[in-house]
Amino acid sequence: MELVVGRVVKSHGVRGELVVEVRTDSPEERFAPASRLVGRTGRGNNTADRDVTIEAARSHSGRLLVRLEGVGDRDTADALRGMLLLVDSGALPDPQDPDEFHDHQLVGLRVLDTSGDRLGEVVEVVHTAAGELLGIRLADGSDALVPFVTEMVPEVDLAGGTCVIDPPEGLLELGSS
Repeated sequence: MELVVGRVVKSHGVRGELVVEVRTDSPEERFAPASRLVGRTGRGNNTADRDVTIEAARSHSGRLLVRLEGVGDRDTADALRGMLLLVDSGALPDPQDPDEFHDHQLVGLRVLDTSGDRLGEVVEVVHTAAGELLGIRLADGSDALVPFVTEMVPEVDLAGGTCVIDPPEGLLELGSS
């Protein structure tokens, strides 16, 4: 399974640097010099993949600026606008902390309430400045966002394919109105 770790927003300067929207919790690892990623351009059935290698990355005014090998001028960098940067999830080491998870490990988990009743399925993990949210598709087809904190998600069982949620009353109804 491929995971998006970044998206090229635009070029920066005249030497081929790229402004990258980071979509990973570990940018220092994913964008380290010599790291190899897959760059995907296009949409739908009209996509093209290419191997890209990180030459350098630096933080600048709250943004990540990345230089890729072989991209040395603004025109070449401009042509990469919108390119997704991907990594194979199989290449990622498991987190050392038992309370930490990669997004791809959570997506697809069956969501149960504290009584064991099935509520739905995790369809995405949303990263915000305030923390992570589990995007859940409820059994009735509506969507809900649940803060991914121990108080509301007291149990994650990867081997069993489930997570238990204990949201405050009314939280799940907000998404279905």
